[in-house]
Amino acid sequence: MKSVQEQYAPNNRCFGCGPANGRGLRIRSFPEGEELVCSWQPEKYHEAFDGVVNGGICGALLDCHSNWTAAWHLMNKAGQDAPPSTVTADFHVKFKRPTPSRVPLEIRAKVVESTEDRAVVEATLSSGGVVTATCRGTFVAVKEGHPAYHRWE
Repeated sequence: MKSVQEQYAPNNRCFGCGPANGRGLRIRSFPEGEELVCSWQPEKYHEAFDGVVNGGICGALLDCHSNWTAAWHLMNKAGQDAPPSTVTADFHVKFKRPTPSRVPLEIRAKVVESTEDRAVVEATLSSGGVVTATCRGTFVAVKEGHPAYHRWE
């Protein structure tokens, strides 16, 4: 089964979510009801210290997964066949506890507010069923002339 990234942006080179970035995180997000869900296994080189994922990596996971949640939501809301190119306007991460690196992580996100061209997303990062970080962010569909326009192509 293809992730939303593989289905809609197979040539995307984004560090966090680009299927075409061989050195990136390459998250794979899948619809599950009103949420997008991602399972991701950290590697040793993603650690801040032994057994714990670097906070910047946690932030990138939450940012990219939330951005795709917004794009997927806006696409469905508008009845389009492809998601709009969206970018992060703001996002705030709260670290609840260290994120273990030795087990797969789960990222869940859902849209809690939206208009025609933007969505507010809330997300969680969990390890072994325990939430280690949360995020709330605003993601905006960009128009022609913005550097990220057509980024999914």
